[in-house]
Amino acid sequence: MALTGKRAAFFDVDNTLIRGSTIYFLGRGMYQRGYFTKKDISRFVLANLRFRLTGKENKEEIARFQTAATDFIGGHNVNEIQTIAEQIYDEFVSPAMWQGTIDIAQNHIANGVEVYLVTAAPEDMATLIAKRLGLTGALGSKAEIKDGLYTGNMNGALLHGKEKAVAIRELAERKGFDLEDCFGYSDSNNDLPLLQCVGHPSAINPDALLGLRAMAEGWPIHDFRRARFIGRAVSPIVVRLAAIGTWLTPRKR
Repeated sequence: MALTGKRAAFFDVDNTLIRGSTIYFLGRGMYQRGYFTKKDISRFVLANLRFRLTGKENKEEIARFQTAATDFIGGHNVNEIQTIAEQIYDEFVSPAMWQGTIDIAQNHIANGVEVYLVTAAPEDMATLIAKRLGLTGALGSKAEIKDGLYTGNMNGALLHGKEKAVAIRELAERKGFDLEDCFGYSDSNNDLPLLQCVGHPSAINPDALLGLRAMAEGWPIHDFRRARFIGRAVSPIVVRLAAIGTWLTPRKR
């Protein structure tokens, strides 16, 4: 156990910090800039939906989504994608953030607690978000790079479920954090490994299962969603499918 007294807070990103999916925003922005076809984006969206529906503990679906999540940037220049990512942050990501979550994260920073984003999205994008918000850093899925280009392959495992806890423990070992004094925030029951590896877990905009778990455990619950009854009445999958139509509609220039 660390004896330095250093503390950190770990935040999931999708639906915890941002309304929606970081990788959706990245893919949407790249599609609108002509980086791939409707067929390409449809294949990616289908893999994402299948993963959300069945991939929580399904290794085959996790692997399929893992491939889809990096394949669409394969062959592209790293610096070029980074420039596009900054534009996408301004256009899609920043307007979709939960101010309440930002306030919690920045309050930690003000109190000397390091703050890291922890997400299955590409680490380069997560690092950009952390930098823009003045946070300490980010842990994400690593896309393989060779000769300045993304290969389309993963470098390591998709940072999902138990892999998040593994990454946090490795970071704590390197940085000297005492995880019993650290904080964790997520919206999803899939992130129980993340929440259970810190001494101070909290739920933000929790799904049904995490909400029940948080109440049973006495964890703090923060809900920044408006019209929460809509979320109960309308299936999240229906919302995702509706969003596909928006993706495939050419943007007016």
